[in-house]
Amino acid sequence: MSKGRVVALSGGVGGAKLALGLSRVLPADELLVIANTGDDFEHLGLKICPDIDTLTYVLAGLDNTEQGWGRREETWSFMATIASVGGADWFRLGDRDLALHIERTRRLRSGETLSQITTDITRRLGIAHRILPMSDDPVPTRVRSDDGWIDFQDYFVRQQCRPVVRELVFDGADKARPQADVIKALGGKVRAVVICPSNPFISIEPILAVPGLRAAIENCGAPVVAISPIVGGKAVKGPTAKMLQELGLAVTSASVATRYGNLLDGYIVDQGDSEGVPGKVHVAPTLMTSVVTKEALARIVLSFADSLS
Repeated sequence: MSKGRVVALSGGVGGAKLALGLSRVLPADELLVIANTGDDFEHLGLKICPDIDTLTYVLAGLDNTEQGWGRREETWSFMATIASVGGADWFRLGDRDLALHIERTRRLRSGETLSQITTDITRRLGIAHRILPMSDDPVPTRVRSDDGWIDFQDYFVRQQCRPVVRELVFDGADKARPQADVIKALGGKVRAVVICPSNPFISIEPILAVPGLRAAIENCGAPVVAISPIVGGKAVKGPTAKMLQELGLAVTSASVATRYGNLLDGYIVDQGDSEGVPGKVHVAPTLMTSVVTKEALARIVLSFADSLS
């Protein structure tokens, strides 16, 4: 008998690794992945959804594991041509990847929702488990640096995270509606809510900023377990450590746990990272370098969550 659905909150690369592990140990109807859409933006007239696409490519087995983003066996004729005619080439779109953005944009303009499009594309790519955006409404992340406000992808990709982060906002979050099926799932039989090892500021907090989502998680009656994105005082991927420092926080697993506050029932950290972490902590290997270690961490997460029930 099913223990209920696992609802996972995920950003891009780090979160997708655990999402893959969970997808390999849970039946299709027992896992829902909520994707951050704060990274979404329009580029060259196309709707780009980086975290949804990373999750899609990883769960479909199409991801470029060497590069860490995009599709494997990619070609770059489009970008070479854009550059040759003076177009914006700072955000690289591979030829295979480009097809997805074109089709998504076409369907959005025809009136379909991001959820409908994501569900259909993931199904067509052979993904049995469901991936849904946190909202069908845009909630773009913006960054305030010493030179003022900039769009997230400008900070993250074009400026390669060089600006000092002073503040983050999620534009439109106050008016956004949570994705309906996400709320429905959280109102049903939930085994656990898993906060994947993603950047708390730019991957998880945009999800929690959508009105009603945090409350639905708090009230679902299931344990909420997060996995630290910090290992040995360093971020496994991305600017998490840099952001912690710039926002006046220590680069520790404890800082991330404190950021989530009373939302958490349990927290999983790597060896040597438990100092100062509040609440119930489980120490386990959290680096995911292979399918085997992704599955192993997924099983640890589920076992720990079950112990908190």
